[in-house]
Amino acid sequence: MQILIFLVELMGATMLLLYAVRMVRTGIERAFGPSFKHAVTKSRNRISAAAVGLVLAIILQSSAAVALLVSGFSAAQAISFGAGLAVVLGADLGSALLIQVFSFDLSWLVPVLLAVGGGLFVKSERRPLRQAGRIILGIAFILISLRFLRETMDPIRDSAFLPAIAEYLARDFITAFIVGGTLAFAMHSSVAVILMCVTMVSIGAIPVTAGVSLVLGANLGSALIPVWLTRSMENRARRVPLANLLVRGSGAVVVLLALNKTDILPYLGSLESAQTLINVHILFNALLVTMIAFAFQLEAPFKTMLPDDPPSLDEQSPLYRSVLDDAVLDRPHLALANLRREVLRMVQLVEMMMMPVMDLYTKYNGEVARNTMARDTHINNAFDEVRRYAAALQGNSLSKADTKTVRELTEYAIAVEAAGDIVVKRLIPLAKEKSEKGVRFSENGASEIRKMHSQVMANIELVSNLLVSDDLESARLLLEEKQEMARLERKSRKRHLKRLSEGVQISFDSSDIHLETVGGIRDFNSHMSSAAYPLLHREGQLLETRLIEQNYDDLEVRQR
Repeated sequence: MQILIFLVELMGATMLLLYAVRMVRTGIERAFGPSFKHAVTKSRNRISAAAVGLVLAIILQSSAAVALLVSGFSAAQAISFGAGLAVVLGADLGSALLIQVFSFDLSWLVPVLLAVGGGLFVKSERRPLRQAGRIILGIAFILISLRFLRETMDPIRDSAFLPAIAEYLARDFITAFIVGGTLAFAMHSSVAVILMCVTMVSIGAIPVTAGVSLVLGANLGSALIPVWLTRSMENRARRVPLANLLVRGSGAVVVLLALNKTDILPYLGSLESAQTLINVHILFNALLVTMIAFAFQLEAPFKTMLPDDPPSLDEQSPLYRSVLDDAVLDRPHLALANLRREVLRMVQLVEMMMMPVMDLYTKYNGEVARNTMARDTHINNAFDEVRRYAAALQGNSLSKADTKTVRELTEYAIAVEAAGDIVVKRLIPLAKEKSEKGVRFSENGASEIRKMHSQVMANIELVSNLLVSDDLESARLLLEEKQEMARLERKSRKRHLKRLSEGVQISFDSSDIHLETVGGIRDFNSHMSSAAYPLLHREGQLLETRLIEQNYDDLEVRQR
C-alpha cells in the first residue's frame, strides 16, 4: 500500500512540475513570442547567437523549445545553419543554469509569488499583465512541486524498495543513462527530470553517481525531443536539431564513460551533495558551447546528409488543390468536414502570402511579389468553391446546428478572402512604392511594423488551431490578440505623429506609407481574427458591448 501511495504522490508532484514549466513557457510565448524571431535572427556572429540562445532558454525554461524555434526560422531561411546551431548550444547551457537557480531554497518566495501572480492574473484586464501573472504563478508552482517531490520521497527513502533501485542504478550506469534519456523524452522536459534528480539526491533517495548518469541521459533525451518533433518538416529545418543531437548525445556518452571509468567525479563536487549533479550538468553544457567554433564547418556534412528538398510546383502541391468532394454532399458530417478543411486551406494560402511581406518592405523583390500575388487567384477560386459547396450543402436537409455551421464557415471564408486582398492590393503595392521612391522607415518605425507583422503571423497559427479544434481558450486568446493589435496600431500611430512633431525628416518622408501599412496590418488581423466570434458567441463569452465595439472598429476602417 505504501508503494501505491508513493507512486500516486510522485505522479501528482511530477505532473504539477510539468504543468508549471509549461505554464511559464506558454505565458512568455504569448507575451513576447513575436519578439523571439527578431532576437534570434538578428544575431551577427556565433558568440552573440549563443548568448541569445542562453537567455531564451532561461526565459522559456526549455532548450527544446528554442531548438524548435530555430528549426522554424531555418525552414524560412531566416537564420543560417551555423548561427542556428550556436543558438541551440547556447540554449543548452541556459537550461543548465536554470537548474542552478531552482536548486536554491526559495520556499520563502512562494507566498509572495502566489499573491502577486494570482492578483495580476485574476484582476488585471490588460493582456501583458495577465501573462505576467501567469508566468509568476508558474514559477511559484515549480517551487511548490519541488517541495512536494521532497515530501513524497521522505517516507520511502528508508524502505527496501527505493534503496534497491538506487543501488542498482548506481552499479549499472548505462541503465541509469537510458532511464534519464527516456524520462526526459517522455516528459518533454529535461528541466523537470533534472530537478527531480537533484531533489532525490538532496534527500538521499539516490546516490550522486546514479544521479549524474540520469542527468547525462536527460541531456540526450532533451536533444532527441526537437529531432522527433521536426521529423515531418523539410530537411532544412531538421539539420540543426540533428546536429545538436549528435553533438550533445555523443558528448553525453563520452562524459558518462569518463566519469564512471575514472576518478574525475570527486573533483567536480562532493559525492554526498546534489550540487555535484548541477556542476556536472553546467560544465558539460559549457564544454559543448565551445563547439560553436566549428558550427559553420559542420554545415557541409549535415547538408549532405539532409539535402534541400526539391522545389515543388504550385499546381502539384496539395495546398493548391480543392478538398471539396461533391460525392459526400448527401452525408452532412463528411461534407462539413470538407468545408472546414477548404477554409483551413484558404487560411494556409493567406499565411503564405503574408509571410514574405516584411522581406519585401526591407528589400523589394519583383519575382517574390509576383509569386505572392499569384496566390490570390487560388484563394479566389477556393472562395468560389466554398460558396458553391455551401449552397449545394444547404440544399439538402440539414439540422439547424449544421446550417449555422455552414453559414459561419462561409462568412469566415469571406473574411479570409478579404484578408488576401489586403496583402495584394494594399501591402505589396506599398512595399513596391517604398522601394521605387527610396523611402526608409525610422528605426523605431520599422521595429513597430515588424512587431505587428510577427504578431499577425502568430495569430494565424491560433486561427488554424481554432478551425481544427474549436478550442475555447484559443478563441479567447485570438480575440485578446485582436485587441492587442488595435492597441499596437494606435501606439505606432501616436509615436509616428510624435516623431513628425519633433521634426524627424525620415518620418516625414515615410509618413503615408507607415500609416497605411500599420492600418493594413491591423485590418488584415481583424479579418483573420473573426474566426473567434462564432465560438465565443455560442459559449456566451461575448458581452453585448462587444458588438458596439466591433461596429465602431468597422466604422473606423471605412473612414480610413
